[in-house]
Amino acid sequence: MLRFTRKYGFKAVQEEFSLLSEYKLKCGLEIHTQLNTKNKLFSHSTNDPFASANVPNHHTSFFDVSIPGTQPKLNLEAILFATRLAVALDSEVNLSSQFDRKHYFYGDQPLGFQITQHYSPFAKGGSMELTNIIDSIDQDRLQIDILQLQIEQDTGKSVYRDAEQMSLIDLNRSNVPLIEMVTLPNFYDLKQIRSFIKKYQNLVRHLGISTGDLETGAMRVDVNMSVNDNCRVELKNLPNTSSIMSAVKFEYERQVDIIRHGLTSSLLAEPETRGWNGAATVKLRSKETTIDYRYMPDAELPLVHLSKEAVAGVRASLPKLPDKTIKNLMAEPYNLPLKDAKILTINASGHEQQYTQKELLDFYLESFKLYVKQAGQKSSKLLTNWTIHELLGNLNRLNLPLHQAIKVLPPHKFAELIALIQQEKISNASGKLLLFHILEQTKDSQITQPVDLEAIIEEFGLSAVKSVDHEELMRMCSEILSSVTDPKMLSGITSGKKKNSLKFLVGQGMRLSQGRVKPKLFEDTFKKLLNANW
Repeated sequence: MLRFTRKYGFKAVQEEFSLLSEYKLKCGLEIHTQLNTKNKLFSHSTNDPFASANVPNHHTSFFDVSIPGTQPKLNLEAILFATRLAVALDSEVNLSSQFDRKHYFYGDQPLGFQITQHYSPFAKGGSMELTNIIDSIDQDRLQIDILQLQIEQDTGKSVYRDAEQMSLIDLNRSNVPLIEMVTLPNFYDLKQIRSFIKKYQNLVRHLGISTGDLETGAMRVDVNMSVNDNCRVELKNLPNTSSIMSAVKFEYERQVDIIRHGLTSSLLAEPETRGWNGAATVKLRSKETTIDYRYMPDAELPLVHLSKEAVAGVRASLPKLPDKTIKNLMAEPYNLPLKDAKILTINASGHEQQYTQKELLDFYLESFKLYVKQAGQKSSKLLTNWTIHELLGNLNRLNLPLHQAIKVLPPHKFAELIALIQQEKISNASGKLLLFHILEQTKDSQITQPVDLEAIIEEFGLSAVKSVDHEELMRMCSEILSSVTDPKMLSGITSGKKKNSLKFLVGQGMRLSQGRVKPKLFEDTFKKLLNANW
C-alpha cells in the first residue's frame, strides 16, 4: 500500500495492487476523440492528425491561427460523424444544439477561448454494455451510462525545449474536430475501465470516424474517481492505457491511506485535478484555483438543426455493431471461438494492419459461403485457420494490403485453394507455398486478374501424389536416416524418449518430396525402419 511521511506526503510502496472491500472505488470517464474528417471543424484546412510530425503549422488557415476578423464555418461532416456515434451509443440526439465559447488563454489556444458545447450539447444519454463473455469483466454484464456527447475544437500543441528554455507552438492540431464523451460514474473496478476504453476505441474505428489511437493523441482519456464517496479527483494527462491503469491504482491507494489516517476533512474535502508524471499523481489545481471559463453562446455560429428523418437515415446506414457480429460468428454456421471472432471483427490498430475490419470480415464471410458449397460444413474450421493464420500472416509479412491481394485471390479463388487442400489434391505444405507465391507475385507485379490455381499447380508440380511406391518411399527414408550424424537421436526415437526428433526426420522427407507425400506416410516408414513401436 502507501506509507505516510510528514516531509514527502503519501509515497507509493511497490506491492501487488488489489481493491479492498471496505474502500469502494467509483469512476467515470471523459474521452476526447479526434474525428478523421477531411477538413477541420471550423475551417477548410486539411485535417491531418500526423501533420505535426512533419511540418509544424503547415495545415492551418487564418481562422486556425486566430487572425482577427476571420470567422468560423461549420464542417457538416463532423456533424455526420457525431450523429453516427450518438446513434451507435443509443444516445438521444439534440435536434437543436448550439456552440459556446469557453474562455481561457494559453499559448496553444490563441483565440482566447475554445468553441465547445456547454449549454446545449449534441446528444445526451445512451449506454454501452460490457459482458463477461466478450469483454472479460468479472460480472456477467454491466451497463455503462453516457451522460452526454459534445462537439468541440481541439487546441494546438506546445512543444517544450528545456535545454533552450523555449516553448514552441504548433497549430496543426488547432481546430481539429473532437467529440467529448462523458460517462456516469458506473465503473467500480479496473477491468471495467480497461474493457470500456478498448471497446469504445474499437467502436469509433468500426464506425470509421476516428483512428482511436491513444499513442498519437487521437483519443485522450481523463478519469474522475473517488473512494468511499469522498470528493471527486480528476486525473488528466494520461497518454495510454498503461498510464491510465497505473494512475488509477496509485490514486486509489493514496486516497485509501488518507482515509485510514483520518485526514479526509483536510485532504479529500474538495474536488481537485491531478496529473500523472509516470510514477505518481501530482496536484495541478483545487477548487480555489479552478478557472472561471465564463461560458457564453458563440454569436458567430448558428444553432445546429437536425431533422428526425436525418437521424433515422444515419441510424439505417450504420454497419452491424461489433458485439452483434461477434455473437453471430460464434453461432451457427460459423461456430468460431471468441478469439477468432474478435480477430475478424475488431480492428486492433488504426494504421499498421494491412486491412480494415470491414474488408477482412467481408472477405471471410464470402469465402466461407463459397468454401462450404465445395467442401461441406464439417471442414469449415480449415478455412478459418487459413484466413487468420496463413493469409493474415503473409499479408503482414509482405506488407501487402488485403484490397490489393483480393484482386488476384478473390474469395472464390481462396475458397478453391482451401478446398484443394481439404480434398488432398495438394498437400498442406504445398498450399502454404502456393499461397505465399501468389501473394508475393501480387506485391511485385501489376497483376489484377484472378489467379489460375490449376495452371500454377501443374507448372510447379504441386499435385499430391495419389499413390506412393513403397520401395521408393523406403529408399527415400533410408537415405535420410543414413545422413543423420547423431546416433543418440535415432536411439532416442526407437526407445520413445525423443519422440519429437521424429518430426525432424518427417520434415526432411517433406522437403525431399516437395511436400507431395503425406507426413503420416513418412512417420510410419521411419518408425518401421527404426523398430519404434510406440
